[in-house]
Parts: sequence; structure tokens; C-alpha cells
Amino acid sequence: MTKDTLEQFFERYERFFMQSLDGKIDGSEMAELYAPEFIAASPAGVMAGKNDDDFRQVLSAGYEQYRQIGTKGMRVRGVEMTQIDALHCVANVAWTASYETADGRLIDIDFDVHYLMQEWGGRPRVFGWISGDEQEVLKQYGVI
Repeated sequence: MTKDTLEQFFERYERFFMQSLDGKIDGSEMAELYAPEFIAASPAGVMAGKNDDDFRQVLSAGYEQYRQIGTKGMRVRGVEMTQIDALHCVANVAWTASYETADGRLIDIDFDVHYLMQEWGGRPRVFGWISGDEQEVLKQYGVI
């Protein structure tokens, strides 16, 4: 997996996120971004899941929640790659999320997510991610 391939993947991921914020969730696109099974870690704990209909429903509900709290955009600021072997790497992705608060303020919040990536079928897919406490940050900035 090359850094160019990884950057292209996260450009696609960003487009998918923006379309989903607009209520246009493409289930087949979503399925292609994630491995059949995955893990996630955050301050709330560690979970494992499957890339199935339940996962698509959870993601769909998550995008609805993002819309409800005033999320206006999500963009990649940068991607750094730590190669593990020929098929695996960690992608350290710097994001900027844009929100409109209930009182009309516009807020940009920078954050990072570390994605565990696997090249599968000639394309990268997310098989895990590690993130910070999103809810706490949103509270600190007055978004929720």
C-alpha cells in the first residue's frame, strides 16, 4: 500500500462522509470502505463488529445524529502512514469537522483518528480505528 493510495482512499472516505451528511448514504460504497469485520477503540471501550446490515443501520443513525447536532462538513487535513508490512499500515488522519451551533456560531474542530488499514483485493479497507473522546470535545466547544 502506498501513501498515494491511502490519500486517495481518504479523499473517497471524505466524499462518502459529506454525501452521508446530505442524507445520501450509499450502502455499497460503505461496504467497500470497511473490512468484513473490524475493531474500534475509544475512551468508551473496545468493540468488534461486522460490516453487515446492522453496521449500515448504526452508521446511518450516526450520520443523522451528526446532522442533528449541526455538523456541516468533515475534511481531511492530512494523512500520515506507518507501514506495518506489505498489506497493513496505520493511517494517522487529521480531520477538521465544521459545526453550526444552536445559537448560529460556526466552529471548526481539529481531531485525529488512527485507522488500521489492510489492502484487500487490491484496495485499502479499514479494519479498525482508534479515536479520542468525541462527545467530550463536542461538549467543550458547546456543540452539544
